[in-house]
Formats: sequence, C-alpha cells, structure tokens
Amino acid sequence: MANIWSKDIGPGGKWSGTIGKGKLIRLTALEAGANVSFQLYHAKDLTERYNMPDTLKAQYTAHLTRGNVLMSDNGRAMVSIVEDSLGWHDPLSGYTSRAKTDAKYGVTNYQELRNEWLRSGQENFAVELVRNGLSMRDMMPVVNFFSKIVVENNGDMKFVQGHCPAGATVTLRTELDLLVVLSNTPNPLDPSESYPSVPVRIEVLPAPPLHEDDYCLNYRSENRRAFENTWEYHTLLNA
Repeated sequence: MANIWSKDIGPGGKWSGTIGKGKLIRLTALEAGANVSFQLYHAKDLTERYNMPDTLKAQYTAHLTRGNVLMSDNGRAMVSIVEDSLGWHDPLSGYTSRAKTDAKYGVTNYQELRNEWLRSGQENFAVELVRNGLSMRDMMPVVNFFSKIVVENNGDMKFVQGHCPAGATVTLRTELDLLVVLSNTPNPLDPSESYPSVPVRIEVLPAPPLHEDDYCLNYRSENRRAFENTWEYHTLLNA
C-alpha cells in the first residue's frame, strides 16, 4: 500500500500535524533503542484529547499493543493500534524536562550548539502546542512508543533495555480527525548515560474500511462502546 506522506524525525526532533480519520499512521524505528513521545487531540475540538487513565482502566492494562484503543476524555475511540511488531509500548512514564535532561546528559543550549543541543520533550511539546493555538496548560500524558516499562511488586517502574530493535514498527488507525504532536526525545526512565534518541519515520497511509470482525473493535467490550461513541459523533456531525 503506497503511503500518502512520510517524514523522518531526527534525534531530538519534533513534529505536529492534522491527520484525518480513516488513515494509518505507521511509526518505524530506524535504529535500535527508539522512543517517540506522542500526544493526541481531536482536531475539530482541541479541548478533547487522549485520556490515559480511562484508556488503561477500560482495557485492564498498563501497557499498549495491538488491539488497544486510545480513548478520549469524551469516551471516544481516537486511534486503534492495528499492527505492532513489539507487543509493548509505554503509557506511564511521561516525557523529559529541561532540568532532568541537563542533570542526566549535561547542560547544553541552542546559543552554543545550535541544532546539536539536547532537547527535552517538554520544550518540544510546548513549541508545537503554541503553533497549534494551544499552550502549556494543554500539556497532557503521552504514549512513549517503542519503550517498555514494567512495574515491579514494590511499585518501582523499570525501563527494559534492548526492547526496540532497528526496524520495529507500530501502526495506528485514526478514528477521528486528529492533531498529532510528536517528540523524538528519550524516555525519562532510560538509564543510558548518553542521549539515546534515534531517528524515527512517520508515514501516513490510507486505511482499509473497518468491518464488524475488526480486531480492535472486538478486543474488549469497552472498546466497542468507545467506537460506538465515535460513530455517533460522526453520524450527528454529518446528518
């Protein structure tokens, strides 16, 4: 299937754009050890966005993989994970800050290093949100695609090294018109002493029609209800 559009996002890079419903978003790790932080808003109503707690509790999970649906704070299906070569993506550990990036990798700044300075997820998201008419008050939980975080019995969260090989992919199907905001910055729990971000490719492709036997639709009964809420929205919008 030919893609509609693609872009490579380099280490420390960022991107935002509106992607219509009925598309596939394929993310590919171009080297081992990728992490791309992902924020999601309803393009036609930016006050509606990905709801991490509802997404996880409705699907009885603390990680995301094929079959899972990212749900909005209005209970709608926003994207479905339709393909996944890894089987585990992190919705828990958030994004890096300027202070923690400096403390972990050393102080850098644009004035001295220009595009070689080490960006944080927080700064990347702030820039892209402003470009889209939003602000820091609109910051939200992220999904860290390509990272695996396990929660141990004592509650500690542990980063699993070596989880993401070069060429790993995850494919999302858009169920609403979406504003997607990405930051190619390290997972905050990655113990690597060097800034580990690697290039990631984002591609947009046409999605085949959704059928009644769709895996994501039937993954859990809660998923079906989220889809029904989305279908109701589209029905009333287009009536």
